[in-house]
Amino acid sequence: METGTDDFLPPPECPVFEPTWAEFRDPLGYIAKIRPIAEKSGICKIRPPADWQPPFAVEVDNFRFTPRIQRLNELEAQTRVKLNYLDQIAKFWEIQGSSLKIPNVERRILDLYSLSKIVMEEGGYETICKDRRWARIAQRLNYPPGKNIGSLLRSHYERIIYPYEMFQSGANLVECNTHPFDNEEKDKEYKPHSIPLRQSVQPSKFSSYSRRAKRLQPDIETYVCRICSRGDEDDKLLLCDGCEDNYHVFCLMPPLPEIPRGVWRCPKCIMAECKRPPEAFGFEQATQEYSLQSFGEMADSFKADYFNMPVHMVPTELVEKEFWRLVSSIEEDVTVEYGADIHSKEFGSGFPVSNSKRNLSPEEEEYVTSGWNLNIMPVLDQSVLCHINADISGMKVPWLYVGMVFSAFCWHIEDHWSYSVNYLHWGEPKTWYGVPSLAAEQLEEVMKRLTPELFDCQPDLLHQLVTLMNPNTLMSHGVPVVRTNQCAGEFVITFPRAYHSGFNQGYNFAEAVNFCTADWLPAGRRCIEHYRRLRRYCVFSHEELICKMAAFPEKLDLNLAVAVHKEMFIMVQEERRLRKALLEKGITEAEREAFELLPDDERQCIKCKTTCFLSALACYDCPDGLVCLYHINDLCKCSSSRQYLRYRYTLDELPAMLHKLKVRAESFDNWANKARVALEVEDGRKRSFEELRALESEARERRFPNSELLQRLRNCLNEAEACISQVLGLISGQEARIETPQLTLTELRVLLEQMSSLPCAMHQIGDVKDVLEQVEAYRIEARKALALLPPSVGLLQSLLERGQQLGVQVPEAHQLQRQVEQARWLDEVKQALAPSGQKGSLVIMQGLLVTGAKVASSPSVDKARAELQELLTIAERWEEKALFCLEARQKHPPATLEAIIQEAEHIPVHLPNIQALKDALAKAHAWIADVEEIQNGEHYPCLDDLEGLVAVGRDLPVGLEELRQLELQVVTAHSWREKASKTFLKKNSCYTLLEVLCPCANAGSDSSKRSRWIGKELSLYGSDTELLGLSAQDLRDPGSVIVAFKDGEQKEKEGILHLRRTNSAKPRPVESSTTSATSTCVCGQVPAGVGALQCDLCQDWFHGQCVSVPRLLSSSRSSPTSSPLLAWWEWDTKFLCPLCMRSRRPRLETILTLLVALQRLPVRLPEGEALQCLTERAIVWQGRARQALASADVTGLLGQLGELRQQLQGESKPKEAPTYPSAPASLLLREDSGKDTHKVPGLLPNVDSMTIHEKVAPLQGSDLEALSSVLPHLTGPVLDLPEATRAPLEELMLEGDLLEVTLDESHSIWQLLHAGQPPDLERIRTLMELEKREHKRNRKRGRALEKRQRRWQQKTDLGRQSKDLVQEELQSKKARSSKIDLEEGQEDQFEEETDTESIFLKSPTDHNPDLKGNQNSLQQKDSVPTAPLTSLNPFLPQQEEL
Repeated sequence: METGTDDFLPPPECPVFEPTWAEFRDPLGYIAKIRPIAEKSGICKIRPPADWQPPFAVEVDNFRFTPRIQRLNELEAQTRVKLNYLDQIAKFWEIQGSSLKIPNVERRILDLYSLSKIVMEEGGYETICKDRRWARIAQRLNYPPGKNIGSLLRSHYERIIYPYEMFQSGANLVECNTHPFDNEEKDKEYKPHSIPLRQSVQPSKFSSYSRRAKRLQPDIETYVCRICSRGDEDDKLLLCDGCEDNYHVFCLMPPLPEIPRGVWRCPKCIMAECKRPPEAFGFEQATQEYSLQSFGEMADSFKADYFNMPVHMVPTELVEKEFWRLVSSIEEDVTVEYGADIHSKEFGSGFPVSNSKRNLSPEEEEYVTSGWNLNIMPVLDQSVLCHINADISGMKVPWLYVGMVFSAFCWHIEDHWSYSVNYLHWGEPKTWYGVPSLAAEQLEEVMKRLTPELFDCQPDLLHQLVTLMNPNTLMSHGVPVVRTNQCAGEFVITFPRAYHSGFNQGYNFAEAVNFCTADWLPAGRRCIEHYRRLRRYCVFSHEELICKMAAFPEKLDLNLAVAVHKEMFIMVQEERRLRKALLEKGITEAEREAFELLPDDERQCIKCKTTCFLSALACYDCPDGLVCLYHINDLCKCSSSRQYLRYRYTLDELPAMLHKLKVRAESFDNWANKARVALEVEDGRKRSFEELRALESEARERRFPNSELLQRLRNCLNEAEACISQVLGLISGQEARIETPQLTLTELRVLLEQMSSLPCAMHQIGDVKDVLEQVEAYRIEARKALALLPPSVGLLQSLLERGQQLGVQVPEAHQLQRQVEQARWLDEVKQALAPSGQKGSLVIMQGLLVTGAKVASSPSVDKARAELQELLTIAERWEEKALFCLEARQKHPPATLEAIIQEAEHIPVHLPNIQALKDALAKAHAWIADVEEIQNGEHYPCLDDLEGLVAVGRDLPVGLEELRQLELQVVTAHSWREKASKTFLKKNSCYTLLEVLCPCANAGSDSSKRSRWIGKELSLYGSDTELLGLSAQDLRDPGSVIVAFKDGEQKEKEGILHLRRTNSAKPRPVESSTTSATSTCVCGQVPAGVGALQCDLCQDWFHGQCVSVPRLLSSSRSSPTSSPLLAWWEWDTKFLCPLCMRSRRPRLETILTLLVALQRLPVRLPEGEALQCLTERAIVWQGRARQALASADVTGLLGQLGELRQQLQGESKPKEAPTYPSAPASLLLREDSGKDTHKVPGLLPNVDSMTIHEKVAPLQGSDLEALSSVLPHLTGPVLDLPEATRAPLEELMLEGDLLEVTLDESHSIWQLLHAGQPPDLERIRTLMELEKREHKRNRKRGRALEKRQRRWQQKTDLGRQSKDLVQEELQSKKARSSKIDLEEGQEDQFEEETDTESIFLKSPTDHNPDLKGNQNSLQQKDSVPTAPLTSLNPFLPQQEEL
């Protein structure tokens, strides 16, 4: 039996070559180079250089192909023979009316073909039965012994095979059962024949009953038995369903007991059907057309499903073993598809091709002309196929191959035994098997011997590419086989007549083409002789190819010309012999024929199918055919006189062509003789350079091969060119007096010797000799100059310059150069250290030292180097000391630095750090002078000047005693400024201190005022020097500041008056107001609707919620009395906008304290002088106000107000309900008011009877309701102010409101003016509405506090519960460990820690007094509803805060 799958042994690997880039550039030359090694294996693999990666040029979207269908077990020759045998025996039993069922023996199908073949080899059925050798048959079929398998095999043979063998031998049917498969018991050990019948017999259309029906037909002649020729006993006659002959059942051998049922055929029909030869085997085309993507998806899916793993993880060894198992299996019928022999001219090559269809990229251009491009390789100059004009598909034009796993190409050799090259563009590997050409006939013999049945039907079976045979089988019969796995990007080369086959490991894309080199020509001639014997058609005419190349020998490569000459000579001799035989036959007629113009099918020999070119025999009477001169007797039966020769060339023309080839082939020898004589100077005459160049040009033009002689000639020419170039460079450099790369004296002598030894006559050799003489003379002169003492620098320099112009490096020139460099360096050192000259820098000295290290040593040079090194060491030490002084944290006094500088002055080197120290000391002296000048001036120095001096002094690397004093003065000044800022500026104020202290000179411009406010909100601060219109220098003069302040006061007053008139003329803003003259709030919106307030100073309107508003029933005076509700003029309804009230407005006593501190400062501040002016302005205004209040008219008015208040207070005592306590003392004062108030008799009520809660309680909801009920009863004015009294008071009130100072007189004047007007009910209602809104917000805050309190209470309860659990746990631990005192101590400690932890579980109100106070106030609100003024104390907003 065949070798099992597990026993498959891979053949040895074929040679693998990896060419270098130089070798890779000549494809056919490299293949010729490796041919002696690779040809012994038949195939080889070539790996290109790693960076040779041609792009894939196939248009993938348009690529469509129809693959071939391959059934694997039909590919292998021996398996196909078995399948054919099974088809025949199955057909035999089908004709008998039974279907074949193959038995199973030892759990495998019985190989009927092997059983039949082994029985025949052992002597036949009768012999084996006689000798009882069935056990040997079982052994040869590899069945185990001892199981009586021989008897079983005999039974199967007798039952199935023996009847078929009898028919094959021509005997009649002997004793056997015609229906061996009808017994159901025996059928259990048989397997139905499920192998598809490729040559099956169609079932008969008639049954056994139809046969009998025929015999009953009266119009048919009497039936007669073909054996006994009798027609009696017609009920025993059988009618054949094939030929309709009749046979008696008892005449048959053996006789049949009865007429069989079903289809029956006679022995003659059975023999004819079984003897019918099978049809020629070939591949059928698939019905589905694929694209590359769809075929790849199908291929990958098939492989993954078959091996049950990803395609890239299947080992190649496993695929190889599985492939040979499948092709050898009769049972498993695996079918694959293979896209083979796809024409690249129609579908496009995988390599880039130059055509007009599309533009090529630069990367593709590189590979279009590459010799390894399979579209280029067949038509290279060294290739024979380039001389064939036709595009032979598959040979000159590549074919494409799209493979899947198991798809195979069978054993074959290339057409005309040519070379082939296969390139795998991408995909999984392709496995190859190859047999060398020496073993080609041996492979054919083995396959014919093992499968003669196939070759009997198809003698040219191996030319059909449809047959495989296991490599192990071939190797077992002595055929050498090699293998390889071709991966993507690799080439496989097959050599002439090398059989090769293989299969694909998976989805891939390959491209292949043929090519022929000069060494192929003998093989091509032998191939034509082989085709003639096989009567196979040729692809092209070999004779035509040889003659076409011989017609133009100058175009041939030399090696190709030599090979063509040899082939042409053999061909001419054979043509002479054949034509001589034609004359001997008596054929004398002839005519010239241009065979190359005829189609191939019109010039093929009717006998051997060879394509004729040189000559052919034809007949006048039989014009449809012709024969080659090898078959002149097979043309026709006509007379020789009617036959004639058709020839392409005469016998005289052929030798002429042969001579031209000989001249071309021998031209190299003639040239080689001339070149040898010239190179070896055999005749004693040196050739000129031009003559040698002509020889090299001739070799290049005639395309002579690259031989050793040609390489010697090229080397000689290259050497001569190099020598001439050197000489020309040397001479031209001397003439032009330019510096050129110099030759050494030794090199000059070598050049002269080289020119003398070359086989080339060069006239430049005389120039070289002249230069050599000049050099020798120069050397003598230089030696004399070097010997002079002391040396002359000028003479040495001139000699050195002359030596450089020679173009040759003279040894003495180095000594000259050395002495010149020493003298120059010593001069530079002398000049640098000269006392009268300018000091050199440290860098220059260091450079001299570095240069001196490169100068050749001498006593004077060494002494100068030592002195220079000592000087540099001293200089660097002083530099380090100076750098330390410059960078030290502890600064040195000026005296120390001056001492260092004076000592360093004696060093004759410019030291950068010493210079920097000197500059710093000069700056320090200048700084001290500036300080003394400032301190000795008329006025105290300004803070800005001191800060500038401090900044400069800190940057100086000098210790300055005055700096500490200045820093202390600056710190003190800044401290005073911060204290003044805290006194005047509100929290997060947008004004600077100087802005607050100075009068607002542009108060009259409403737009500029508001834009300035917005700009300051955005931190767009201007310079303080711009406030009074003074420059920085003017601010240093106190007189200028005072004058500017006075001017600012006047401008501020005029501006505010203008602003009041402008704002008063504006209509009151309403909701729908759209006029441009409408007021604008600080928020940028129109203050329309409820809640708008008008400033008492600028008369502009603002949103109540955008500004700080006054509190009703609160007073700016500190008084322990209460006010009745009807004393409305005492209600705090005065409103100043944030644009008018820019600061906290401290009391005058506080300002005086700041002035006292200012007097102690030895520094002038702009804020201090502004504060002095402000204080002076306030005192002047206070004096005027007191004088006005002390006048008789005003005193009388004040008395009236006091009496009216007492009267209202007296009326309100018996009626408690309408009375209302005034604001508490803590709220009567504003946040920035002082402690003492100027007391005016009769104005302030008595509040002694008020409780503590009443004094601190703000307004609540019930309070607002009480105020609302009082509003209808308010009447006024309560005073009659004459115009003479009102006008001065209003002017004083205006000026007092402009002051950023709190004065008691201002409040008194405001009450008088307020009482002299009707009550402003609208403002009161607006203030009440704003307080209501705030009251609601306070209630929401209170609820939020209550919620937070409840959450904290819950957390506290959880903490207590956890504490109880911890205590219980501790108690249980104590009970368990009461005997251990140490544990008790640990438990006590744990309890202490637990108590400590419980502190953090308490409510936050226990730790936060503010929250606790808020909580108490809320609880008090709920418990004491009769005290409405106690609950909102924590939430009362400050009026003075913005």
